[in-house]
Amino acid sequence: MQASSRSSSMERTSQWLSSQDVQTDLVVRVAGAAFPLHKAVMVPKCGYIRKAVAVATRPDPAATVEIELDGLPGGADAFEKAARYCYGANFEISARNAAALLCAAAFLDMQPADGGLARRVEEFLAQAGLRTLPNAIAVLRSCEGPLLTAAEELGVARRAADAVALRICNEVLFPTRSPPEWWASELAALSPVSFHRVFTALRCRRAGPEVLVAAATAYAELLLADGKASDHRALLESVVAVLPSADDAPLPAAFLCRLLHDAVTTEASAKTCRDLELRLAAVLDQATAGDLLAFAFDGAGERVINTESLRRVIAAFVERESGAGRNRRASLSGAAALGAGALQKVAKMVDEVAAEIATDESLPISKFVGVAGAVPKDARATHDCLYRAVDIYLKAHPELDEIEREKVCSVMDTLKLSYTARLHASQNKRLPLQAVLSALYYDQLKLRSAGVGHDDEDNDARSEAGSARMQAKADAALARENEALRSELARMRAHMSSGMQQSKGSGSRTAATAAVAGKKASFFGSMSRTLSRLNPFRAGGGWSKDTSSIRESRGGAMNVVKPKRRRSSIS
Repeated sequence: MQASSRSSSMERTSQWLSSQDVQTDLVVRVAGAAFPLHKAVMVPKCGYIRKAVAVATRPDPAATVEIELDGLPGGADAFEKAARYCYGANFEISARNAAALLCAAAFLDMQPADGGLARRVEEFLAQAGLRTLPNAIAVLRSCEGPLLTAAEELGVARRAADAVALRICNEVLFPTRSPPEWWASELAALSPVSFHRVFTALRCRRAGPEVLVAAATAYAELLLADGKASDHRALLESVVAVLPSADDAPLPAAFLCRLLHDAVTTEASAKTCRDLELRLAAVLDQATAGDLLAFAFDGAGERVINTESLRRVIAAFVERESGAGRNRRASLSGAAALGAGALQKVAKMVDEVAAEIATDESLPISKFVGVAGAVPKDARATHDCLYRAVDIYLKAHPELDEIEREKVCSVMDTLKLSYTARLHASQNKRLPLQAVLSALYYDQLKLRSAGVGHDDEDNDARSEAGSARMQAKADAALARENEALRSELARMRAHMSSGMQQSKGSGSRTAATAAVAGKKASFFGSMSRTLSRLNPFRAGGGWSKDTSSIRESRGGAMNVVKPKRRRSSIS
């Protein structure tokens, strides 16, 4: 206690003792403050002082006794009011000192037959101290600090926290002020330990998730907004440690993004960051690209700083969805479709985030690929948005070589691009050669397998609806070709089996062998012609020479013109 408060306490004590002519014979020292008192007044109402005086006055009962009470809960202020009670003087009991007086009364053993000081404090708590939310919060707040241990032993802190929870529940059901959630701002005065007590009491009273979320978010935002820069990290770690679990009350994704950004910026402990990452992963499908971007960029919004945390959050969400998907496979309800929709929503959001962070010229390839590739490729119905992000990154990093550009493009699948995107990719000079060839090959394969050769079909292929129809035709043509090959193979096997059973002589064996050879030639010739029709790089495509019109010579040999061997170099 400060010197000014000690002097004021002694001055007040002298004032209400000055009217008595009896000389003091008891001096009590509390935290540096000395209180001259009378044994005849204090001993009957204070068991602790009675025992101390009995021990100190055994040689001389009339001697002045000095007692040290440094461990008294509430300090000199609480002892002053306890002494006033013993002398019958007036003193004030308030929500700020009620807990300290109750603890001091228990420490001094002031429990006479009439109830003593403890009974008077209990009456105040029942009538006023715990009847309103501000008073209950003030009582709970007074239990913090040095008084915490004694308040816990007497149950004062628990009772105050339960009173706060009860008043909050009443306000939720029957609001008395405007706005209805005015009570949330009152919680900012509490320490993290006291807030955790209130939250536990709310959960015991079965408060709704919306109440728990409102209490947690308001408390964290107000407390961290008022925190000083020097202790912001410690305060943040304390707040995160007492936040409700995701099962009790899933916190908003935007709020968790702000907390995670602060944790990374202030270099909070790994435990705190990991806790926030798992909480955000649990509600990632409720976040927006703006939430993730506010978390990924620095305060000025110019430099990407949180790509590793962002990647871990996305990976944790994908892992949760994969586990939930395995559990939903046996179910025929709509939960599986709901989970797939959440994954597709997150995939689209990740593509938007990847496109934004791709503009950072200092962003390494590994970090871009880590974020964009954190969602599986098959989670996206189309890769157009991902192709946009890749193209933006390549445009912002023109110094990349061929291998590095291939590494950037490894996150997308050109076969999942729309016709418009493939057309753009086939003419994009920023893409590596391999990606361009993949886009060209896919278009050629679709056109050739569908037998496109008419102008009206060319026009259909340039639209999304036409592409769908051409794909259906291509699938049907491939199915017919496969069925023909299977039928040809079945007939060949049947003929070979019957030929081996019927031929017993040498002449018959020779005839069967000739028949089998003819069938083999017919089978492989049919297969060769079928595969040649499926080749997307036949004559007409400008990629290879058509050898389907070459005929066999009379001697059985074929005059084949060997194509020149060309080397393809990738610069």
